[in-house]
Amino acid sequence: MSDTTLTPKRTRTIAGIPFLGEAILIAVVIGAYFLFPYNLAFLTRILIMVLLVLSLDLVLGFAGIATLGQAAMYGTGAYAAGLFAVHVSGAPLPGLVVGAVAGAALAFLSGLVLMRAKGLTLIMLTIAVASICLEIANKARDVTGGADGLRGIRMEPVAGLFEFDFIGKTAYWYVFVVVFVVFLLLKRLANAPLGQSLRGIHESPERMAAIGAPVYRRLVLAYTLGGGIAGIAGALAAQVTQLVSLEVYSFNLSAEALIMLILGGTGRLYGAIIGTVIFMTVHHVAAAADPFNWLFLIGFMVLGVVFCLPKGLAHLPTALTRLVRGRA
Repeated sequence: MSDTTLTPKRTRTIAGIPFLGEAILIAVVIGAYFLFPYNLAFLTRILIMVLLVLSLDLVLGFAGIATLGQAAMYGTGAYAAGLFAVHVSGAPLPGLVVGAVAGAALAFLSGLVLMRAKGLTLIMLTIAVASICLEIANKARDVTGGADGLRGIRMEPVAGLFEFDFIGKTAYWYVFVVVFVVFLLLKRLANAPLGQSLRGIHESPERMAAIGAPVYRRLVLAYTLGGGIAGIAGALAAQVTQLVSLEVYSFNLSAEALIMLILGGTGRLYGAIIGTVIFMTVHHVAAAADPFNWLFLIGFMVLGVVFCLPKGLAHLPTALTRLVRGRA
């Protein structure tokens, strides 16, 4: 029996209202634009990180692929888009496609090997892939700029109409539109047979294999899709900042993305958004107040979520509702 016979789950809604989550997301982005007009660069950075964490949610939250190397695809997408802008064209949208293809290609090639490993071995191998990419970028100084970074990136107007301005208005809306489109596609995928089969593989790969599901191929596909989305995030970062440094391959980037996902909740998509916004905001405020000890606050937050809300902050309304009903 094929896994395509699985019945897709009904699309999740908030408070029983269709598209309420999307409406809230758009309202928050519009509100942030008017409330923080001089912090658009930071808000844009949050949106880019949201996209990276969404890619990790697809890989880890849906397919159950344990990884600490998502920065490998992110960095590859950034360098690919940056080199495309320098040597071919500064058009933003083709650059996104190049970044997505580069991230997906790296994920596919490495995934052919990685998806045969499990547990700690898999985690270490994903870290190794990112480390190899970092070393290649550092050694290929004539191409990537090495430790000095890839410079000379000049972006053309988005769709030939909207020029990138110093304040960052165009970048903010450009990044949001890309993130929102990817979010809608992931939400549709989550309720499609492929998304349901990935959840089944996450819960019990042996059972899915027993009913005839191609577990290995589905894992490679999920890892490739996640790599493509991470590549888009990297391409956005390169286009907005117009600089690509070796930091795009850093282990800290992958680790922070994982913490953001844990805070928000895995396998829910909205959890990736909530966790990223909270982490980035706390990081920004706490690091400004105490540059040396801000990690203590992040650590306490993670411990609180792990012990009190194992499913993440996205599950908080449900947990509170059950608590109130239980007391009633």
